[in-house]
Amino acid sequence: MAVTVRLVHHPALTTAGDGTRCDVTSTRTLAEALAEIIAMNAPLGERLAAYAKALREVESPFAEEYDRLVERVRRGLVGADAPEPGDVMPPFLLLDSSGRMVGLDELLAEGPLVVSFNRGHWCPFCKIELTALAAARRDFDELGARTISIMPERQPFTGPLQASLGDRVLILTDMDNEYALSLGLVIWVGDAIRDLMIGWGPRLDEFQGNDTWFLPLPATFVVGRDGHVRARYVDADFRTRMEIADIVRALRSE
Repeated sequence: MAVTVRLVHHPALTTAGDGTRCDVTSTRTLAEALAEIIAMNAPLGERLAAYAKALREVESPFAEEYDRLVERVRRGLVGADAPEPGDVMPPFLLLDSSGRMVGLDELLAEGPLVVSFNRGHWCPFCKIELTALAAARRDFDELGARTISIMPERQPFTGPLQASLGDRVLILTDMDNEYALSLGLVIWVGDAIRDLMIGWGPRLDEFQGNDTWFLPLPATFVVGRDGHVRARYVDADFRTRMEIADIVRALRSE
């Protein structure tokens, strides 16, 4: 599906999820393109690629800076030491959106897990992925699996996201990225992206309650009920994510 987005410089501007300011009177804003992409009947990878393309079409300053960030992350081998298939998934104890502490052992007692690390409620790529994960709830249920999303945001911001997802995906807060750090999955956004975010939004300092400007590298782990990793997806390009079909395939090997 081709996505065409027109950016018009005009006094009446709105800010889309990645900070791109779009004319509210244009025929299709970036936010509207995102809504169309989320609703696409297409593999997750195609939808993510469509949004990355939309960013370039509106000449968002984030598009080129994201390219530079990906190259920096790739050179730094971020995620290289994250748990591999066969490894035991390190334990965690994290807050859900209601403030209750939730542990890995407690979740695994109910069955296998799909563990997704996400940047935050503001991230369009994460919204696309989380929507796809939520839509796959029936397939996951048939395999006895539950899906959780781990992100470094405070409850006032995870709460509305949790409400929109219902019980299809459990959102857990990783304050200060401590758990992601322990897995080697944290990146600094860099001066250029930090300045763009400050000027255009989103404000990570407000969402996370600190001014470190760190984000988790999005990653997905399929964890068996025995606590061992069945499959993982870790890529320096955070604009890509694990396909739903690959997650289902890994769960069936449980």
